[in-house]
Amino acid sequence: MRSLRALANISWLTARQMEAVAGAMTVTHHDKRSTIFSDKTAAESAHILLAGVARITCENRKGGRTTVIMLSPGLIPAFPTAVAGITYNFRCEAFTGCQVGTLGLNAFMKICLGIGAPPFKLMAASLLGRWDRVHLRCSNLIGCTLDERLALVLLDLTENFGVPNRVGGVRLTVSVRHHHLAELIGASRPRVSERLQEFMHKQLITQQDDGLVIDSEGLKSFLLEAQNEVISRDIQ
Repeated sequence: MRSLRALANISWLTARQMEAVAGAMTVTHHDKRSTIFSDKTAAESAHILLAGVARITCENRKGGRTTVIMLSPGLIPAFPTAVAGITYNFRCEAFTGCQVGTLGLNAFMKICLGIGAPPFKLMAASLLGRWDRVHLRCSNLIGCTLDERLALVLLDLTENFGVPNRVGGVRLTVSVRHHHLAELIGASRPRVSERLQEFMHKQLITQQDDGLVIDSEGLKSFLLEAQNEVISRDIQ
């Protein structure tokens, strides 16, 4: 209870809620540099850093790990939802020796908000999930080639506006002009038009009834090959 009361980002809980959270938690100790949890772990738990310093890391394009945020004691943020074409392999790691309280996400939501975890997750995804995706996409575009940036944006559009095409691929239900794509990836319209022609030549996209049909799997394979080339060059 003393540890919980000192945590700023859950200090808004009432004394009764604090007591309920403390009673429901399982407390574990983690040595320096050990993994507390990863994005491979089922996302049905809430984790509270009670003591120590932790960090969240992810894989960079060269296959190494990069620190994206340092964490002081408090509620550990959940990992953002996946973005098509990008692999992060997020991990929460102990930067120093850490003490962590863990309890079921549904129990935590019931204690704090009086609702179950599924409705809360849907609400959070609706309110904040898209901003997570914007941040992840923009951060990932740094250091990418123009072709890679274009592929990532096209994959993002298929998730929001794509429907299965009757002869294969994913058809966009919204008309996306070349200058719109140029704004999304930070390039000039002529260069984007040139790269789109190259994508059409490789049959990664096709034009159909004034709309784009996208080979999502082909674009993902293209991005994976590009990442493997970066890793190979770095090893050499």
